[in-house]
Amino acid sequence: MNTMNIKRAAAGICAVMMMISTACGSAESSSKAGKKAVNAEKTTVTTEKKVTTVTQKSATKAVKQDREIEYEAAEDVADGFYMTNDAVSATTSTTAAGAYDNTEEYAHVEESGFIDTADQPISTFSTDIDTASYSNARRMINMGYEVYADAVRTEEFINYFKYDYQMPDGEAVSINTELSDCPWNPEAKLMLVGIQAMEAPVQDIDSNIVFLIDVSGSMEEENKLPLVRQAFALLADQLGENDRVSIVTYAGEDRVVLEGEKGSHTDVINNALNSLTAGGSTAGAAGINSAYSIAEKYFIKGGNNRVILATDGDLNVGASSTEELTELIEKKRDSGIALSVLGFGTGNFKDSRLEALADNGNGNYAYIDTLDEAQRVLVTEMNGTMFTVAKDTKVQVEFDQSKVRSYRLVGYDNRQLSTEDFEDDSKDAGDIGSGQQATALYEIIPSGGIDGDLLNVSVRYKYPEESESRLVKTTVNASQYSAEKPANLEFAALVAEFAMYLKGSEYLNDMSLSEIIGQLKNAQHQEPELIELAENYARMQ
Repeated sequence: MNTMNIKRAAAGICAVMMMISTACGSAESSSKAGKKAVNAEKTTVTTEKKVTTVTQKSATKAVKQDREIEYEAAEDVADGFYMTNDAVSATTSTTAAGAYDNTEEYAHVEESGFIDTADQPISTFSTDIDTASYSNARRMINMGYEVYADAVRTEEFINYFKYDYQMPDGEAVSINTELSDCPWNPEAKLMLVGIQAMEAPVQDIDSNIVFLIDVSGSMEEENKLPLVRQAFALLADQLGENDRVSIVTYAGEDRVVLEGEKGSHTDVINNALNSLTAGGSTAGAAGINSAYSIAEKYFIKGGNNRVILATDGDLNVGASSTEELTELIEKKRDSGIALSVLGFGTGNFKDSRLEALADNGNGNYAYIDTLDEAQRVLVTEMNGTMFTVAKDTKVQVEFDQSKVRSYRLVGYDNRQLSTEDFEDDSKDAGDIGSGQQATALYEIIPSGGIDGDLLNVSVRYKYPEESESRLVKTTVNASQYSAEKPANLEFAALVAEFAMYLKGSEYLNDMSLSEIIGQLKNAQHQEPELIELAENYARMQ
């Protein structure tokens, strides 16, 4: 173990002891505090996923400069204090910002590896246009905290940003592909698959929206209920005479605050929002049932019927586990009412529950860390957030085994489907809104030189009012390969690199954060916010 890693591990342990025992006193008292904190750490195992509960006072993480954490030395330094990969946080940044109780939860899903085409030449996955993972990670970095590996979903980083894709012609979606060299794997090529949704005439579509707002005691912080009120006020300003707005709240019990109000009555809506205060326990299931009941009462045929849930996800009354909430929302998704989930807050944020709700409720999932993000999700990109144009959208890639030896789908680790699911119209999959995009990257190991047709890309989707899927497809030929990376692929690859770095991905090989920042600064497509975020994270290391 090198000296630098030993120093980092020792510094991390010391910081944890300072948080737990109020002052890093004697080595003996610090060790006891560390062991007591470890006992407080909770990890819940479900049948399919491991949900990680992060207790920031109890867990620590050595800086990942070499992309490997050597925990053995940390154990020696702390006299038995053990750090796990399932519950980690940045001790130095936490100390700087002040210690606080942290019980955030994230689902642990293994990162996808390479698959030999001889064993499985077909890759199938559900689209995912959620963006919560990126803005949540941004919140952690801007607050000075280490980013939890399980909080990083690479596809949500990639899909946070926009790309220059061709619009559909005669279909609800178009397929865009690009092929070049993989920047982090010299043995691989990198292929981009970009799905572009049509722009719907949303001005002709009336909306029936139910704001479902968590007003429990855990929502009283400034970045929770106060920000929720501001966010929904922004959306209310976009609504018109024929739109309908209802507000349902839940704490110890659910309550209908506003019912079927005209969207043009902005003052009435805002007054109702401003009257909300936080307090009590969290009966989320009861609120969901009431919200869907109200949405069904004011249902607009051919309209945008949607429940928008705003919460930190910390449910503790009634159905509250990920499994119970998934079962509940699955019963609602065939009602023709979509679900948008907006996550808020710090410290007790339950990402795993909110992602499950959105994924199983024909909806989308965003994390609101600032009013600017609320503006982006609910105003600037309102059409995509609110109006679905392609539902149950699935992607299937079939590789020519004679041309491609192996492949790896970057991200979408919990969105992969079986080959048979692609043609099964009863299988639920991701929805895409008006003008939205879904982007995926594949690492491809050629069998030799690349020539001829390499693979086929197929997409199945349904129009919102239909139950039978439609098929669009394209072939990727070696002639599409470009040694100079196309702008879309180049930028998507850079976003993926940053996400993989934060995740501690073994597939990033030896690429450093400084290299990623340098590439971002020299890219054809510039995103100043992403560069600043990466530089802020670099300063934390």
